[in-house]
Amino acid sequence: QVQLVESGGGLVQAGGSLRLSCAASGGTFSRYVMGWFRQAPGKEREFVAAISWRPGKTAYTDSVKGRFTISREIAKNMAYLQMNSLKPEDTAVYYCAAYYSMYDTIYIRANEYGYWGQGTQVSVSS
Repeated sequence: QVQLVESGGGLVQAGGSLRLSCAASGGTFSRYVMGWFRQAPGKEREFVAAISWRPGKTAYTDSVKGRFTISREIAKNMAYLQMNSLKPEDTAVYYCAAYYSMYDTIYIRANEYGYWGQGTQVSVSS
């Protein structure tokens, strides 16, 4: 059974940085796309970033481009989200998600992702 566990959330001042980690278990993730989503209070869950198993293939939502970087270590079944220049509007619960993709397609819709972590809170103070 596939399990995803996030860590690394916390409280940080605006302009600061955090690094989220996602540990995957229960399968072989060499053909999985890994993604990060977030959900702020009263808002829908939104796509943040995703990374393919193909080297260098990533996708980001416009609001985080240039500030966030997604990466992964396939051999360790780990994915990361480095978040720099954080803003109060980045405050949300951040979720790690994954799906199997034989053809290396990156989707940004939440319903394409079959596996989800429990989420980790990121709070950015002004």
